[in-house]
Amino acid sequence: MTRPYRSVLYIPAANPRAMEKARSLPADAIIFDLEDAVAPGEKVAARALLAQALQADYGRRARIVRINGLETEWGQDDARAFATGADAVLIPKVSRPEDLDRAAALIPDAPLWAMMETAEGMLRAADIARHPRLQGMVMGTNDLAKELNARFRPDRLAMQAGLGLCLLAAKAHGKVIVDGVFNAFKDEDGLRFECEQGRDMGFDGKTLIHPAQVEIANQVFAPSPVEVDTARRQIEAFDVAQSQGKGVAVVDGRIVENLHVETARGTLARARAIAELAAG
Repeated sequence: MTRPYRSVLYIPAANPRAMEKARSLPADAIIFDLEDAVAPGEKVAARALLAQALQADYGRRARIVRINGLETEWGQDDARAFATGADAVLIPKVSRPEDLDRAAALIPDAPLWAMMETAEGMLRAADIARHPRLQGMVMGTNDLAKELNARFRPDRLAMQAGLGLCLLAAKAHGKVIVDGVFNAFKDEDGLRFECEQGRDMGFDGKTLIHPAQVEIANQVFAPSPVEVDTARRQIEAFDVAQSQGKGVAVVDGRIVENLHVETARGTLARARAIAELAAG
């Protein structure tokens, strides 16, 4: 993963002011939403507004368009409209690889992302992640909770099976995967807890519903100064050990092997990518 996806902010495509403001927000990626955030009577107009908005400069932020489902009256026109001009197209309610095949036929070149928000999608996550056109997966935990008839718990117990299946699938096939939204956007402690949970599980970042959530997501999903320092020292110690004909090193009382060095290099790469994004 060369581009950071710590904070992935949903922006309604029917709101020109919000789309303009997004150009100055420190989010790593923007999901311009034509689906849930746009009322049926506004969808055609929102499509035109978004096409115009995407002509503006969003810097290095990834621009992802969530279209309406291809089975709806708007979906196919959405797909054709944004087959070019966005960094990726996000397909809602992907439940099987064939859903991506249909999208790929309408969108020949742009990378595809998949909303993972159905029970069937959880069970077919590995097949979906294997799709050659897929670049990223987005957890749709609200829709999944509705389908499961699950209750909200801070530990997200009901979500763990689905989150884990999608994480395994994404990591097995080298795809980006970002966690679902945290709905109580004024609850900073709750947001931080859920971000930390997602980070510790292995998610690359978190989808967000409000600009006020961006800072916490960026902090949590970035390597800390301590982690960066440890990574550098692990690499240096391992290089010294190898020069002495040894296969392991010791840093801070812990064994450092080749697998730890690979993780350390990944930590430094993420830190560099974040710094480049902030600079640019």
